[in-house]
Amino acid sequence: MLEGISHITFIVENLERATQFFTSVFDAEEVYASGNQTFSLTPEKFFLIAGQWIAVMEGEPLVERTYNHVAFKIQEEDFELYQARVEALGLDVKPPRPRVEGEGRSLYFYDFDNHLFELHTGTLAERLARYSVGK
Repeated sequence: MLEGISHITFIVENLERATQFFTSVFDAEEVYASGNQTFSLTPEKFFLIAGQWIAVMEGEPLVERTYNHVAFKIQEEDFELYQARVEALGLDVKPPRPRVEGEGRSLYFYDFDNHLFELHTGTLAERLARYSVGK
């Protein structure tokens, strides 16, 4: 029986730079670093972000940027706080897609390895309710 998402893995060029990214933007807690021991394919680190296991492994960064992304839920009142964190790291912010009133705000940005992340203030229930209004 499926229980949910176990973990999400990102391939990164530099583990220390990825650590700075995840800890600075998401308040990630580093819970493991392989150091010289490599149990997996390459050196890696594990983080917890709001209880979600995030793994980063050394490797070649993404060559192209796409809209494939991971979105983390934030509170509306924290939007500017997270925006300031992203800007402080000099990350490339992507303009948000057009939205309709009531589906929440989003901050899209790329990490140092071309992964797209989103910080979103809305919920699935809010979006479904908003989308059903026009029916």
